[in-house]
Amino acid sequence: MSGSSPMRFISVNQADVPKGRDGKHKQIITQLLSDIAQLDAGSALKIPLTELPDTKENIRSALSRAATQHDISIATSSNDDFLFVWKTDPRA
Repeated sequence: MSGSSPMRFISVNQADVPKGRDGKHKQIITQLLSDIAQLDAGSALKIPLTELPDTKENIRSALSRAATQHDISIATSSNDDFLFVWKTDPRA
């Protein structure tokens, strides 16, 4: 397009664009997904809030995003001391 203003930002090849995201919660989320994968039907993880590296809200959000990316359907609940996580039936 002639007469356009110069680009403000640089361009890169799409092949050089990072595809994944290693967020600050990667270690705990990876561990939780591994534990969830090993759960028996009807069981839930009981995670002490004191062992979470961030607020339960932030961990719950990160876990929800990661579970969706891995096509795992989960549900969560919490009280003052624990975060509970379990697999759900996505067809339900």
